[in-house]
Amino acid sequence: MSQHDPEVVRNEYATEKRFLRRRAAFATSTGPSAVEVLFEAVAEAEPQRVLEVGCGPGDMAQRIVRETGAELVALDISPRMVELACGLGVDARVGDVQELPFDDGSFDCAVAGWMLYHVPDLDRGLVELARVLRPGGRLVAATNSIRNLGELWDLVGRDRTGEGTTFLAEDGEERLQRHFAAVERREVVGDMTFTREQAVDYLENSIGHGHLVDRLPALDEPLHVKRRMTVFVATR
Repeated sequence: MSQHDPEVVRNEYATEKRFLRRRAAFATSTGPSAVEVLFEAVAEAEPQRVLEVGCGPGDMAQRIVRETGAELVALDISPRMVELACGLGVDARVGDVQELPFDDGSFDCAVAGWMLYHVPDLDRGLVELARVLRPGGRLVAATNSIRNLGELWDLVGRDRTGEGTTFLAEDGEERLQRHFAAVERREVVGDMTFTREQAVDYLENSIGHGHLVDRLPALDEPLHVKRRMTVFVATR
C-alpha cells in the first residue's frame, strides 16, 4: 500500500478518526516539537499571505492566522478535512498541490506539513509551490526521517525497502534544491514512550501497517523510541 497512491490517501482522510488517533500518540513526546519549529519558521518570515497545502483539520492554519495576522488560504484533497478547517474559521478549499488555482507570486509563504510524501508527482507539486510564491518567498515543509520511531518499526520487522516513499528527511533537501534557490534544514529529535496498548493503537491506525500488530511482542516495560523529523525552509 503506497502512501502516495491518491486513492489510498483519499480513503485514509475521508474521516479524521485514524489521523487523530495517530496524532494522539505523540502526546507522550518530550523534547523539541516539530510543530513548533514549523510554526516558528512561518512566523519569522512575517508573511502577509500564506498558503497551506494539506491543511488537515485546520489547527495550524488557524494558529498562523491568529498569531501572525496573515491572510491565509488552506487546501486539502479531503472534503472532510476542509470541512473541519472551515469549522475553525479557516478559508479552506478542496484542492491539489499538483495544480494550484492561484496566480504566480501570490503568496509570501507556503506551508506543507507532513504531506509532500503523499503527492504522486512530487516534482510537479514543488514546481507549483515555487510558482505561487513571490521571489524571496519561502516554503516551510515538514517531514519524517526514515528512522522516525525506528525502535518500534524494528520491533515489528517493518520492511521499508519496497515502500517507495519520497520526501523524507533523507531525500527532501535534494528534491527541494531542484526548484528553490536555497534550502535550510532544521532537525528535530525527541523522545516518545509507548505502552503495548499505545503501540497497538498506533499501528492499527497507521496507513498500511495494521498487519504489523501481530508481530508486536509482549512488553515488560514501556518502549522508548526516538522522534526524528526535519523542517525544511526553502527560499525561492
